[in-house]
Amino acid sequence: EDPDLQRLFDIACRKCRRNLTRFGDATVLVEGGGYEKIWLETQPMGGEMYALRSLEAALNNCLLFMRYQREDGRIPGSIQCTDGRIEPQFNKYQGFCFPFPALNLYYLIGRDRDYLEQLRETLTRFDACLWKTRHLSGDGLLSSFCVYDTGEDNALRYGDAPCWWEEDLPPEGYQVVPMRSMDVTSWSFAARDTLAAICQILGDPAEQAWRKKAAETAAALRKGLWDEGRGALFDRDKNGNTVPVLCHNTLRCMYWGSISQGMADQFVKRHLLNPSEFWTPFPLPSVAADDPAFRNAPENNWSGQPEGLTYQRAILALERYGYDRIVTALGRRLIDAVYRNGCRFTQQYDPFTGKASLVYSSLKSFIYNSKALLTSPWLLISLFFASSYVISSSFLSNSISFSLILIIGCDSFVPFILFKFSNSFDISLLVCSTFSSANLFPTFFISAFFGSIFIYPFQIYNN
Repeated sequence: EDPDLQRLFDIACRKCRRNLTRFGDATVLVEGGGYEKIWLETQPMGGEMYALRSLEAALNNCLLFMRYQREDGRIPGSIQCTDGRIEPQFNKYQGFCFPFPALNLYYLIGRDRDYLEQLRETLTRFDACLWKTRHLSGDGLLSSFCVYDTGEDNALRYGDAPCWWEEDLPPEGYQVVPMRSMDVTSWSFAARDTLAAICQILGDPAEQAWRKKAAETAAALRKGLWDEGRGALFDRDKNGNTVPVLCHNTLRCMYWGSISQGMADQFVKRHLLNPSEFWTPFPLPSVAADDPAFRNAPENNWSGQPEGLTYQRAILALERYGYDRIVTALGRRLIDAVYRNGCRFTQQYDPFTGKASLVYSSLKSFIYNSKALLTSPWLLISLFFASSYVISSSFLSNSISFSLILIIGCDSFVPFILFKFSNSFDISLLVCSTFSSANLFPTFFISAFFGSIFIYPFQIYNN
């Protein structure tokens, strides 16, 4: 009855079909848009949402994480396939939107008891790993070691934290991490809550023990990170100080079910539906729009613009606590925005205009790695030699006009880039140059390019 909605639906279906790919002998559903791995924070959830169209892909999006779990219980944060070879990656946890989709698949595949037993073993070992490696403070709170642990790329509240961290020992010498985390603590709650549900299905008396452990985790979360005065959860840095950024992550905890109804009510009514904070014209920014840490940055940045993943998680988060009407309202806003932007399904949207933030996949990978790239010794050396050449060149006075010149090689060889980089402060790099000499450009470009390629592929591999 609605041709516009039908067109959007048909395009969405076509794009999803294109995201079906092979990881070895297994069909999986990847995110697409330049993200060709399966991540623990996304694809068990995304696969289960797609299960009625491809049950095989939905199941594999969970089974691969279970199959490649380490002996110590850690689940890979992401899995990629290179030349038919499956490669689990343990350099970050990358969220944990896994237990509920995995349990739902038990029903979708016909109540397979062997699968359920495998899931129970996976979650039991994972929970034990969390408490062995991430319980540092003795207060029942678990810690995040790096930015990618919670999948919040470029989030300012992480300060100078490393992007990834491969060790099970906590990082040292950073301002914020190891950070007592509402997310990581809630992962344990979700694992324990799901284990209780599995035990109930199996008639296992261990159900009550898991429910008790889950309740203890929820109590520690409330005691240690909930601010009654502000009506939201806040992480604590390595010294126990509150990280005061009002971020959307309390909504994530609603997804995992780790907070009480009263806590959820406070967050929804005081913050989620507040037009100055999270209920912007296009809702659900990652950080409250009036928070000093908010950044309206278009490139893969969890310090501002609404993310598609937040919309995915919001469905279960709000349904758990009786806010079904908000789910409908969010769905309408999202559908309208996607259609107005030419049926483009982008990662982020501007919270004030609803404009899609278009970052092409070749440039997305560059931006995703720019923080490490810009500090690469190879790149700095190459720029030093390039600059030396320029300074010594007689072409300087009439060949180049610039405020700041930076030529960086990337896979699309984009010579002009405007890049906004934010961490503890803002740096705006205007990459703009004018060349009138045929000899100067190749020397300057090639010098910078060969320096950057030493680090660029390494960074992509590790994300």
